[in-house]
Amino acid sequence: MPETDLLDRARAMLPAMVDAVEALVSVESPSDDVGACLAVVQEAVGILAGWLPEPARVEEHNGRPAWRWGPKHPRILLLGHLDTVWPMGTIDRIPFSNDGERLRGPGVFDMKAGVVQGWAALALIEATEQSGVGMLLTTDEEIGSPASRALISSASARAEAVLVLEPSADGALKTARKGTSWYEIVLSGRAAHAGLDPERGVNALLAAAELAMTAHEWADTRAGTTVTPTLLTAGTTANTVPAQARLSFDVRAWTEQEQVRVDRAIRHWTPEGQPATVEVGGGIDRPAMEESAAADLFILAQGQASAMGLAPLERRAVGGASDGNLTAAAGVPTLDGLGAVGDGAHAEHEWVSIDGMAERAALLASILRAALSS
Repeated sequence: MPETDLLDRARAMLPAMVDAVEALVSVESPSDDVGACLAVVQEAVGILAGWLPEPARVEEHNGRPAWRWGPKHPRILLLGHLDTVWPMGTIDRIPFSNDGERLRGPGVFDMKAGVVQGWAALALIEATEQSGVGMLLTTDEEIGSPASRALISSASARAEAVLVLEPSADGALKTARKGTSWYEIVLSGRAAHAGLDPERGVNALLAAAELAMTAHEWADTRAGTTVTPTLLTAGTTANTVPAQARLSFDVRAWTEQEQVRVDRAIRHWTPEGQPATVEVGGGIDRPAMEESAAADLFILAQGQASAMGLAPLERRAVGGASDGNLTAAAGVPTLDGLGAVGDGAHAEHEWVSIDGMAERAALLASILRAALSS
């Protein structure tokens, strides 16, 4: 089948794709509500029943529901998630809408439209469980995938490629992502009366302030490494020297080497001004997804887009992390940002291009067909 025929067939599928996006968006699925996540997974199983001859399935891993289709260890893994950042009830304030050009609604861009594009791509190549492609949708990606990491690792262990259905970056595919590290540091001092004998106390708040200021020295603007203090709590009353403080950090870096450097700096830090004790919680969360992981797959995608007559593909390195960071760090070639064309991830104005859904579904189908035939 010529690549242009894939695009024509994808455009013919647009009404069904739009209906599927509306159905998914209408079932709200905040990450912290396991019951809501189960409901959206069950809805997704029901939708796909009309698209492919073989059913999807609901699985439970570490107390979290996951959506699966195809073999457990596929050659090519389509990876995404069904949870969103939006609390229950958002749909009443920001209802799903379709103006003929754009779809709107909570989670439409990140990333329920991308999920539907993945299903359409499977239908376009008439995939079966013997085709070598599988699809995994988790429900805790927006909170760091704590329950899904082992599942993602298992699903991608034998894969030749992972194609991530996260939204594009202004239409560009994502070929690199910063790694993320999260820390909560507890500083313990000694309480004292702030008016009578403050000198007898050890001020944990001052120690936390010293740490926050020192952290600026660990950032590296040239390397793109950021170390950002984000949350600080301390003290018990307004007239007591704080005996304890908690300080959180968000760390982002383009390379694992930089993440390790900052991790060591945090773990070896001791205060100079206050003799507080320091307990470091957290650490490197998602390793950096470096350019090399996506290089060959991006070239493949460029070729398929050209054969289809689509606009030349662009690539982008982005600061946010996804589950693609995990598969890339495991050594599996990974290309991200193959989901929706639109804007507004995690924002109330999020939207998805309807025409873009057909183009990206056809592109994904073409990439799958080329990769599976190699």
